[in-house]
Amino acid sequence: MTKQIIRPALVIFTALTLITGVLYPLAVTGVAQVAFPAQAEGSLVMRDGKAVGSTLIGQNFSDPRHFWGRPSATAPMPYNAAASGGANQGPLNPALADAVKARIDALRAADPNNTAPVPVDLVTASASGLDPHISPAAARYQALRVARARNMQAAQVEELITRHTEGALWGLLGEPRVNVLALNLALDQPR
Repeated sequence: MTKQIIRPALVIFTALTLITGVLYPLAVTGVAQVAFPAQAEGSLVMRDGKAVGSTLIGQNFSDPRHFWGRPSATAPMPYNAAASGGANQGPLNPALADAVKARIDALRAADPNNTAPVPVDLVTASASGLDPHISPAAARYQALRVARARNMQAAQVEELITRHTEGALWGLLGEPRVNVLALNLALDQPR
């Protein structure tokens, strides 16, 4: 009786392991490589044959000559893709309020003449802690600081922001956004 139960169970276990653990992942990977090759390879951004980042994962820019992204909630370093996840701090958590206040103070210290309200996405992390985008308002908030640091006209920086603003997906989903890496790479191009 035991043989009658164990043998079919092992056959089914082996078959399902091969199907769901080997064949299905290989098929999905193959389709992704053919249909979406750039995305399947991590949406890497290449400069001079070298990967400088991904359009899907933020980077920690701190130079005043660059636009800064959303804060990252990953540890032990910002934008650590291996540690994706939010801070799990609710709006009434004093630690979140203290962190937001410190971030606002840092933004004000970096650009003391800017009295505009600080956009919320510059002081709060995204759910994944890896968001590579900021809102157009967050980019415009930083435009004068970047222009001064680079000795550029504010209108030139504003034009770059406009050029790098992505609309809602299919015109319906999400909000307009600016990829910080793409914007900073455009700023770094020789003029």
